[in-house]
Amino acid sequence: MLRDQALLARPEPTARAVLINTGSANACTGQQGLADAHASAAQVADLLGCPPEEVLTLSTGVIGLPLNMEAMERGIAALMPALRPDGWADAAAAIMTTDTRPKFASVRLSSGAVIAGMAKGAGMIAPHMATMLAVIATDAALSAEALDRLLRRAVEASFNRIVVDGDMSTNDTVLLLANGAAGTTPPDKGEFQAALTALCVELAQAIVRDGEGATKFVTVEVTGAATEAVARAVARQIATSPLVKTAFYGADANWGRILAAAGYAGVELDPARLALWLLSAEGQPVMQLVCGGEPTAYDEQAAIALMRTDTWGVRLDLGQGAAASHVWTCDLSHDYVTINGHYRT
Repeated sequence: MLRDQALLARPEPTARAVLINTGSANACTGQQGLADAHASAAQVADLLGCPPEEVLTLSTGVIGLPLNMEAMERGIAALMPALRPDGWADAAAAIMTTDTRPKFASVRLSSGAVIAGMAKGAGMIAPHMATMLAVIATDAALSAEALDRLLRRAVEASFNRIVVDGDMSTNDTVLLLANGAAGTTPPDKGEFQAALTALCVELAQAIVRDGEGATKFVTVEVTGAATEAVARAVARQIATSPLVKTAFYGADANWGRILAAAGYAGVELDPARLALWLLSAEGQPVMQLVCGGEPTAYDEQAAIALMRTDTWGVRLDLGQGAAASHVWTCDLSHDYVTINGHYRT
């Protein structure tokens, strides 16, 4: 990651290849780890006939574990003859760690240009780009400056809005590469932004749906906030709370946990103004649990039945203003502890 950051900080950076390994995050491995990343990139560059500076390297896996350079060298040599234009699905499967399924998507613009991307991630997922690797490519003609601006907006609306367990890692990376093969005319920026954001949202939601041990995909909406920052802070706190997430797992409409999490989000709240709903999979209010900070006469069994389904949501209105935000999260199950308690054993 440090190597890539330095390369991308150069004026008008270019990239011909992205090399991704799993098993070792190559983080906290000192100067040897950096040297190994340089050596791996140099091997790829030699086979492709390009400068090493045009090869980006991504790693995912155990922190502190050095790269197995013998395995890396064999793998790189074997990969080169296997390169093909339709290899996205195989590549998405190859970069999985605790993921149970590959994550890839594509969209075609009205100009004919295509945006395609793949991602991996299932645990150590929280806002600030979660713990994930994503590589997105397009044949549209766009400058590095435009790509950076468009990607930052898309990431804020997607990868920065997901939670599995509240943890983050050392290697989070999202790359957007453009080769201009679709023609020299730049695409409509508004259309490209919308398509890129939609693709990133699809990949981000796929990460949450495949969260370690997850059985439910839950949208946490916060409305009626004084500012978007307040709404975002409350939504993140609710989406990250272990007590809330275990209640989601047990289909327990224990709304007090949601209000309590909102209360320690570090923002000013008036309990008497709070209102809480359960939402359908389509995001529509189905049942109001709280009104004016007090419980309604809701149907407990109906609430349990809804929460037993695999996709639903909650909406908390703060009664402060018109700002809103949302976070996509999942439940916290026994399997999450099993997966992470034995991650290396």
